Amino acid sequence: MAAPPLRWGVLGPGGIANKLADAVQRLTAGSVVAVASRDQGRAEAFAGRHGIPRAYAGYERLAADPEVQAVYIGTPHSEHAANALAMVRAGKHVLVEKPLVRNGAEADKLFARARETGVTVIEAMWTRFLPHLAVVREVIASGRIGEVVTVLADHGQRFPFQPEHRLYAPELAGGALLDLGVYPVALAVGILGAPESVCAAGQLAETGVDGAAGLVLGYPPAASGSPRQAVLHTTLWARTPTTASITGTAGRIELSGPFYQPGQVRVATEDGVELTWDGLVDNGFQYEAAELARCVAAGLQESLLLPWSDSRACLAVLDEARRQLGVRYPGE
Repeated sequence: MAAPPLRWGVLGPGGIANKLADAVQRLTAGSVVAVASRDQGRAEAFAGRHGIPRAYAGYERLAADPEVQAVYIGTPHSEHAANALAMVRAGKHVLVEKPLVRNGAEADKLFARARETGVTVIEAMWTRFLPHLAVVREVIASGRIGEVVTVLADHGQRFPFQPEHRLYAPELAGGALLDLGVYPVALAVGILGAPESVCAAGQLAETGVDGAAGLVLGYPPAASGSPRQAVLHTTLWARTPTTASITGTAGRIELSGPFYQPGQVRVATEDGVELTWDGLVDNGFQYEAAELARCVAAGLQESLLLPWSDSRACLAVLDEARRQLGVRYPGE
């Protein structure tokens, strides 16, 4: 609530957009003033649920609305680049649902246009802005667990095979990696940075998208000479523990499942000290919305908590993993 007020538009009134709209309206000083969908009825229904004054059929009217300062983009992955570019060209600040775009080339184009127009662009990787991840960063910075050498994380959910489902549709950039695996990858990049190597193995669904994948990310040794790596897993075919751990030379941090949501942090050190912190909060999307508002007010084009380089590094890992698995989307 302490972040500056911002007037929002929502592009793509899907399920996840409901959570963002609720967070902005109830838990920030901002407001949602417009929503746009390709379908007028969907836009009006969404507006009615959240008390939004204007509902548009078509994204162009949202881009032209002078009252809208920032736009949340909650469309399918395949549409993120085009939608974000259209809003950036219109001078709107954008918060783009994860993954930012389909691949690194699309990210480079988006960032280049954002630099030209001077607007703020942030990937809506909500985990990065949540309180429990702030605790993780503080613990690591304090040296309590020593030098970080290993990140373990997984994210699996069960989606019975349906060719028409967005997660199985190549034309919608479906697959486990971009929708679920992006969370473990983003955690590893946030803790260890961009990796030197990516080794991926997995299985494809009948439609050609990745149904399950295991990744090992390689890093140069820590200052002490200790090897460093991240071991990550994702699947569309089973509900996994979806937990994470960050291990250092003097202890470890454990994140309860699902680790990407507000949850518990447990710190165990070699000298026997154990700390537990409960990071449960209402909704959770308010933190990414507030971060965009702060960046806009400060004239920052990217967030210090999730800079463009991190979003780009995450996409580079996903691009390479898909290349090794043989997954290519139409138009790439």
